Amino acid sequence: MKPSWDNSNERSGAGSRPRGRNEGESFAPRERRNAEDARARKPGPKPFAKSADQAPRREPGRAAGEHAAPQRAARVEVDGDNVLRLSKRMSELGLCSRREADEWIEKGWVYVDGEVVDTLGAKVTPTQRIEVDPAALAAQARQVTILLHKPVGYVSGQAEDGYEPAATLVTAENHWDGDRSGIRFSAQHLRTLAPAGRLDIDSTGLLVLTQDGRVAKQLIGESSDIDKEYLVRVTYDDIETEIDQHFPPELLAKLRHGLSLDDVPLKPAMVSWQNGEQLRFVLREGKKRQIRRMCELVGLKVVGLKRVRMGRVLLGALPQGQWRYLSADEAF
Repeated sequence: MKPSWDNSNERSGAGSRPRGRNEGESFAPRERRNAEDARARKPGPKPFAKSADQAPRREPGRAAGEHAAPQRAARVEVDGDNVLRLSKRMSELGLCSRREADEWIEKGWVYVDGEVVDTLGAKVTPTQRIEVDPAALAAQARQVTILLHKPVGYVSGQAEDGYEPAATLVTAENHWDGDRSGIRFSAQHLRTLAPAGRLDIDSTGLLVLTQDGRVAKQLIGESSDIDKEYLVRVTYDDIETEIDQHFPPELLAKLRHGLSLDDVPLKPAMVSWQNGEQLRFVLREGKKRQIRRMCELVGLKVVGLKRVRMGRVLLGALPQGQWRYLSADEAF
C-alpha cells in the first residue's frame, strides 16, 4: 500500500479544532503574534539530511529488517558540488543499469536514507545510503542472459541492409539441448533483450544477448576490462598456407602493440599463431571491425573470424545458429 501524502494531522493533531474567543483565548495584535510565531518556529530537517549510516525509523513492534512504509519526499536536497544523479550513482554501485534505475525510481522502488524517491533526475551525494525494494530485486532476478553462436550473415543489433538481427535466432526450436541452466524458455525472455557487444556480419562465434544492464556494463561499459578471444584465418599476399613461416616477426609485434585506428592508439593485444594459417587474438577493447582493420595495416587479409570466448565464458560445443542461457554458476 502506498503511503498517504496528507500530513495535515501531523500539523494540527487528529480531530483538533480552532479555539474560539469564548474559550478564554486573548488575541494579541497581528504584528505581535506574527513575531512570536516566528520565534517559536524552528526549521525542521531537510529531506535526506540524515547521515549515511543512520538506520531508517522502525515502528514499535516491527521486526528488524521489516521497513515501515517510507515517507515520500518531494525532492532530494543536498548541499555542495559533490552530487550526481541518483540513477548514475546506482549504476556506479553495481545495483543496476541507468535505464533500469530510472524504471525503479518511477515505480517508487528506490529509497535514499530511508525515504522513497520517485522523481527522475534526483541527485544524491556519495555518502547517502541507497536501498531498493525487494520487488526490484525480484524483477532483476528474472532477467536472463543468452549465449548465441552467431552464424555469418546476421547483424548483432537491429536489422540493416536487408540482414536479420541475430536475436531472431532466439526461438524455442533453436534452444540447444545441451543447455544445463535449468531455465525454461519464455517469450518474456525476448523483451528488452539487447546485444552486449558487436560481432560483424561476416564473423561468427559467441554473441551475448542480455536483459541485465549489469552484464551489459560489465562487457561493454566504459570501464570494462573483460577480454575477448578470437580465432582468425588469414592470407598474406598470395600465400595461403604456412603463413607463419613467411610473415615478418616485426609485423606480428606491431599487431600486439603499436597500431592506431582513427588516429587513436590501440590497447596492447595478445596475438600469436594458432597454426600456420590462423592467428589467436585476445583484445580488451572492441572497435568496429577492429581485427580486420588491424590485419589490413600489416598486409594480412582476414578470410574467417570466430569469437570463442568472452571473459570466463566459452563458446564451447554450442552449435552454430543455436543458443543457451548463461547459468547461475557462470560469470564473465
